[in-house]
Amino acid sequence: MRYARVRVQGVPLHGRVEGDTIALLAGSPIENPAPTVIGSIPTAHAIWLPPVVPHVFYAVGLNYPRHIAHAAAETPKRPEAGYRANNALTGHGSPIVRPHDVTGRFEAEPELVAVIGRTLRHASYDEARAGVFGWTVGNDVSARAWQHEDRTLWRAKNSDTFKPMGPWIETAADPLAPTTTTTLRVNGEVRAEFPTGDMVFDPYDYLVEMSRYLTLHPGDVLWMGAESVCGLAPGDTVDVGITGIGVLSNPVIQAEPVSQEGPLP
Repeated sequence: MRYARVRVQGVPLHGRVEGDTIALLAGSPIENPAPTVIGSIPTAHAIWLPPVVPHVFYAVGLNYPRHIAHAAAETPKRPEAGYRANNALTGHGSPIVRPHDVTGRFEAEPELVAVIGRTLRHASYDEARAGVFGWTVGNDVSARAWQHEDRTLWRAKNSDTFKPMGPWIETAADPLAPTTTTTLRVNGEVRAEFPTGDMVFDPYDYLVEMSRYLTLHPGDVLWMGAESVCGLAPGDTVDVGITGIGVLSNPVIQAEPVSQEGPLP
């Protein structure tokens, strides 16, 4: 099944994607496995939202050997996750907005995203597998100069629109299968391609380790890191595709300068 969130007449609604149609649902399929259908819209007319608004937004850093080598970093000895901010989320088709004062490298990272479907605490590996509701696609956009300038990643990783996610949650995919590939295209040209499952630690390893100390809740998301990065510029369209899940597409635009008079309140 493929489940999405769309905006219909200004109202966010969950939906089940059925070919060229989205069956609109009363409530979240993560919380209700048999939600009532309340209508439908053509997919061509959909205004796509992030397919889930997580209670907690977890993200993995260095988790692919090639990325680790490129960063000249030490291979992680155990799964360690960080956090991102919900305000950075945006949906399929929505613009990635580069702030007017960003300088230097502005980059995309194509990522697999696990969507949690049940409460996990002290989970075994099998319980972690059973606890994943489905999978979606993420684009981890970063402003690298800010990443080096700030004591935290509050701007570099968490500015508005820096975390496109979607277009939907696929419940039947196997992202660790040998045939599953992550592909990043900019303006239709392949800029990165790698086996999705070629990770140091897989999603279930992370969920086992995290659930030793944290309670994971239905709707939480875990972004799994990327093997490669790619530069972006205003005017680009960036597509992130994962075999069996879908393609997340977003244009890149430049924000207009904002004038400020006097001190901040």
